[in-house]
Amino acid sequence: MKCAKYAAAVLALLLLAGCRRDMPPPEFHADGRPARLSDWHMVEARDGRLELNAGVVPYSLNSHLFTDYVHKLRTIWMPRGVSAKYAANGPLDFPVGTVISKTFYYPRAADGKFGDVARTLDYTGDFAGQDLRLASVHLVETRLLVRRKEGWTPFVYVWNKEQTEATLMRTGDVQALTLVDAQGRREDFNYVVPDEGQCVNCHEADMVGRTIHPIGPKARHLNRDYDYGSGRENQLEHLVDVGYLLDMPRLAEVPKDANWRDPSASLDARARAYLDINCAMCHNPHGEASVTGFSLGYDVPEDHHLGICKSPEAAGPATGGRLFDIVPGKPDESILMHRIGSTRPGVMMPEIGRSTVDREGEALIRAWILSLKGNCDIVH
Repeated sequence: MKCAKYAAAVLALLLLAGCRRDMPPPEFHADGRPARLSDWHMVEARDGRLELNAGVVPYSLNSHLFTDYVHKLRTIWMPRGVSAKYAANGPLDFPVGTVISKTFYYPRAADGKFGDVARTLDYTGDFAGQDLRLASVHLVETRLLVRRKEGWTPFVYVWNKEQTEATLMRTGDVQALTLVDAQGRREDFNYVVPDEGQCVNCHEADMVGRTIHPIGPKARHLNRDYDYGSGRENQLEHLVDVGYLLDMPRLAEVPKDANWRDPSASLDARARAYLDINCAMCHNPHGEASVTGFSLGYDVPEDHHLGICKSPEAAGPATGGRLFDIVPGKPDESILMHRIGSTRPGVMMPEIGRSTVDREGEALIRAWILSLKGNCDIVH
């Protein structure tokens, strides 16, 4: 038994030591607002690469939240001697001292000037080998969500043009960028870095108590394989192996969201996963949009609770003259379709977090609404 425990401990140390050892150790700041991202020693630009410190574990999600086609490098770090606890429904129960990071970046457009970024959905290889080559990416921002004694605290750091450091921007930022697709088509847009208040709005678990929590690190989002450089492994099992997660049941008992871009998954599963990750942070019984009575979580029944044949409560002119949130078989008569396809302030949904339309996601939701059966004319 002692040998088995020793072997497990050695394995955990090896898995945690896959990154640079010459960085100062990661640092949890229990109070204050460090001015630079490097003050945390989690994610740093070094020798032409964006690198993670020892013990900073990358992860990904089954379905990604859309933010102007930006790519996201997500990580988790915890102090020695503490672990998160498994939760089947909400986010994992993270201990005080946890630092969750999300670095937003774009692949640079081929032969483009500074600010020309590639519009691509290909995330494969973005972090193979545990680093990103800075010459091939455009870093925009890194957000931290830090579990302090009083609760979660958000921080937003914006990268300088030289991509050597990111500094704290409590009031957010706006950057003029140009998306360039594989055919060379260009789309100018303003990438909006949120202020701290906007971070709170998205992450609120309870709009009355104003408590916030992580959105992505939930078991159903994390239940997938990740390429850690030395091979692929289920992310939840990896967190258990490195001592970051306790009380996890057998993997077969863990829920799993669909990847909305996976054609082998059903249309319904893909659409519900997309709506869950992109909309349910507000559209749930306790979120910012709870007054609408319109919820978009993965487990909401497909009836009026999901907006099917439901009249809006508070949308006003944002309805575009449409009568119901979702009209089965009729996407162009559905308020949901109207709002996710808009970039107009006061109309578009989500209200923050994007300046462009997710054309692929829009097509998915259109196909899903077309597949729904029913007739709103007979609803009383």
